[in-house]
Amino acid sequence: MKWKESVKGLKAYQPGKSIDAVKKEFGLDEIVKLASNENPLGCSPKVTAYLQQLTTNFALYPDGYATAMREATAKHLGVENNELIFGNGSDELISIITRALLQPGTNTVMATPTFSQYKLNAMIEGAEVREIPLKERAHDLDAMLAAIDEHTAVLWICSPNNPTGGIVEDAPLQQFLAQVPSDILVVLDEAYFEYISHDQHVDTISLLKEYNNIIILRTFSKAYGLAAFRVGYGIANADLIAKLDPVRGPFNNTVLSQSIIPVALADQQYLAKCREVNAQGKKQYIDFCQKHHLDFYPSDTNFILFEVKMDSDLVFQELMSRGYIIRSGNALGVPSYIRVTIGTEQQNTGLLAQLEAVMTTYGVFV
Repeated sequence: MKWKESVKGLKAYQPGKSIDAVKKEFGLDEIVKLASNENPLGCSPKVTAYLQQLTTNFALYPDGYATAMREATAKHLGVENNELIFGNGSDELISIITRALLQPGTNTVMATPTFSQYKLNAMIEGAEVREIPLKERAHDLDAMLAAIDEHTAVLWICSPNNPTGGIVEDAPLQQFLAQVPSDILVVLDEAYFEYISHDQHVDTISLLKEYNNIIILRTFSKAYGLAAFRVGYGIANADLIAKLDPVRGPFNNTVLSQSIIPVALADQQYLAKCREVNAQGKKQYIDFCQKHHLDFYPSDTNFILFEVKMDSDLVFQELMSRGYIIRSGNALGVPSYIRVTIGTEQQNTGLLAQLEAVMTTYGVFV
């Protein structure tokens, strides 16, 4: 086979173990998955009710323009229909962007640690990846600017950042954007936008009127609880969208996905409830960290990254054997930390009790 040189040696994305796999491995009847930043409350009950009465001809392709979903999303955001592009999750949009703009001889600039798919997709396209370490747990925007040269094609800003959870504040972001050359695409990945409560973050859609080289990525997988339906979207000026759209595969969002998004968007009361539960759950973890003098990263997301003062992989294994799936910081570039999705009050209480037992067993707590 004549494989591209750029894909030789690459490893596929490694998702966490499934609930069924963990049940089988450890002989458990119940598993609480707090590893993939899914909404523990699930989707709006209105979506569930809608699906139960839906009748669809599954022999037909979906609407290639995703008209109903597009119109509902555009109305919700206050943008034009042609200022949106939809993907099979935000992951596909990342792939579309890299395929359209990156190639051998170009480079892309991103933070580290950050979402792994930026780097993976860039490497597939044969582009140089320039990773800039976080500074004081935030994107080092000055260093990112310094890394730009005439071959830079894409800049990635993950805000809130995954896996650390922090935002890029408005004033530094605007200063940064003013200095980025207009021929470089700046991707503002805001997968956790609906969870942001920071007073120094504004809705970045307003920036699109000033900058033509920005695309904002958001998703229905997180706060809306619709991860199984795989719908992400990008917001940008119409000319930029028109240039990206030919790279998008036809019919990339299913009939079911397109039909439920308007229903989900209409239930903002449910979204507010999810935010409230998340805020209360986040406090449980912060209280735990403060009680035990454990470092944690301030988070504007539905997950929290915090210190365990021992091998993260060992904590991961121990918690999994006790029925809780989390993410080891070793896999995220943050050793001796774990990333935990914020669950319901009951789920959080159960996990923290097991974590305390593990850390006591291994002598972290005495």
